[in-house]
Amino acid sequence: METKRPVAALYGVMAEFDDTTALVEAARRTYAEGYRKFEAYSPFPIHDLFEVMHIRDKRVGLLVLLGGLTGMCTGLGLQAWVSAIAYPLNIAGRPYLSWPMFIPVTFELTILFAAFAAVFGMLGLNGLPMPYHPVFNVERFAIHASQDRFYLAIEADDPKFDRTGTRSFLQSLGAKDVSDVEE
Repeated sequence: METKRPVAALYGVMAEFDDTTALVEAARRTYAEGYRKFEAYSPFPIHDLFEVMHIRDKRVGLLVLLGGLTGMCTGLGLQAWVSAIAYPLNIAGRPYLSWPMFIPVTFELTILFAAFAAVFGMLGLNGLPMPYHPVFNVERFAIHASQDRFYLAIEADDPKFDRTGTRSFLQSLGAKDVSDVEE
């Protein structure tokens, strides 16, 4: 009896480039061609990639603002509640709500909550921790991605994705190697 090996699901197609200029130009042409679900990988940050890939995600900044405002309200609210409502003490005729003495704690809680929002927001929005990602199934990527090569991967769930068409498109960009990425 013949047993058939299960066919692995396709995550996408990945192209390897030698330098940053080729990767940035490939990302520019990929976006111009109509692909929207693609990622670029490099051993160091390339700031031009954000512009050519049209990445304009501002959610972390909004989370930091909301975290800071929450910290400010928590600091002021807690001190006002303790000083004026829960344990009011009239010491030397001072007012119960003396806002100048609330500033240091309010400032510290604003910074603390904003920092926590930045760290946990960044981790959550990046999908971290991510113990497994399909791109590491490509042998050359696992070896060279963090050292000396640059990669562009187009995901299979992109509306314009066609296995042979996308592969030939990536080869036309001057890729050194084009590989299928299996799930």
